[in-house]
Amino acid sequence: MISVRSAADRYPGGEPAAGISSRHAFSFGPHYDPDNLRFGPVLAVNEERLEPGAGFEEHAHSHTELVTWVVTGELTHRDSAGHATVVRPGDLQHLSAAGGVRHVERNDGDEPLVFLQFWLAPVEAGGDPAYTIVRGIADSTPYALPAAGALLHVARPRAGERVPLHDAPYAYVHVVHGSIRLDGHDLGPGDAARLTDGRGVEALSLADSELLVWEFAA
Repeated sequence: MISVRSAADRYPGGEPAAGISSRHAFSFGPHYDPDNLRFGPVLAVNEERLEPGAGFEEHAHSHTELVTWVVTGELTHRDSAGHATVVRPGDLQHLSAAGGVRHVERNDGDEPLVFLQFWLAPVEAGGDPAYTIVRGIADSTPYALPAAGALLHVARPRAGERVPLHDAPYAYVHVVHGSIRLDGHDLGPGDAARLTDGRGVEALSLADSELLVWEFAA
């Protein structure tokens, strides 16, 4: 089964007066939707747009695996565990909030910043916070996130190429750039598809594209 969710259908949020614009793919904050609470371990997929100088001041997370992907610009990250990094397009950032962590996310650059953040529920709650950043992640190197029973593939197909999706109980495909055709549906930037018990599914790239493809064991 496949469910396609358009970028235009996301719930709006953020604080425009402070230079923050958010779009939420799942029920989030004041946008409560009992039919769209989660998909497998995915609790949230937020697209954040920060103007230069804007950001989220120190705030807390717990019992959540946060994976961040920068679309354009540069993201400044600082957390209470002592990590301070700048995340750029092609880098993958993973913050395991575990029993609790606080962090700051800002656009300290001169250009607008757009990033995606995935919130995943851990298999087991608690533990100590952990931080990982992978610089320039390659297409052929999936990122394993066993704490959430997840595996993330980055695919960058050229126009006309096909991307086979691995058979999995749950899969989530997000189009970062370009456009694809998936099971008869055309998806563009910001669009996503949720697949349940998919078998032998392929994505046809209609233009040079970048996709984030999640596999979930349960």
